[in-house]
Amino acid sequence: MTALEHLIEALRRLPGVGQKSAQRMAYHLLQHDRDGARRLAVALQAAAENIGHCQRCHTFSDRPICAICDDAGRDPKLLCVVETPADQSALERTNSYRGYYFVLLGRISPLDGVGAREIGAAELLLRAAESGVEEVILACSFTAEGEATAHILAEALRSRGIKSTRLARGVPVGSELEYVDLGTIAHALVDRR
Repeated sequence: MTALEHLIEALRRLPGVGQKSAQRMAYHLLQHDRDGARRLAVALQAAAENIGHCQRCHTFSDRPICAICDDAGRDPKLLCVVETPADQSALERTNSYRGYYFVLLGRISPLDGVGAREIGAAELLLRAAESGVEEVILACSFTAEGEATAHILAEALRSRGIKSTRLARGVPVGSELEYVDLGTIAHALVDRR
C-alpha cells in the first residue's frame, strides 16, 4: 500500500467520511495545503499522546483534572450527565449552565452489548452521592438508547434518594445533542423537568 493509500484509509476512519471524501481531502492537503497537512499531523500526534480523560468527570483533558472540574466558581449542587465530550461542549457553548458534569462515554445499547456497567453508571452514582450534589440533570440524547439510558439512571438515582431531572423536550426527538442548535439546548436546559 502506498503512502497516499495509507492517508486515504486513515481519513476514512473519521465518521461520515467515505472513500471519495477521504480521497478528496488527501488530494487537497497534498496538492493545495502541505503546510496544513503538516500542522494536522503534528496536532493529531500531540492529541493522541497528551489527551486523556478527566479523572473526575471523564471528559477529554490534557491534565488529570479538567478545567471545568477544577473551577471552584461552578455550582456544586448541579451535576449534568452527558453521553460524550461533544455533548458537554455543546452545553458549555450555551453559557446557560454553571454546574459540573459527568460524561458517560456512551449510552446503554443492549443490541450492541453496552449496559449500565460499560457506561460507568456505578461511578456516576458515587459522584452523585457526594456531598453538595442536590440535582442530577440527565442530558442524554432523545434517541431510543438515550431514553433508555436516562430512564435506567433516573431509577438508580431515585432508589438512592437523589433528585434527577431530564432536559425538556425542546430538543428534537431522535437528535444527537452535539448537533442541536445552541438556542434550543439553552431553552431545554432552563425548562428541564
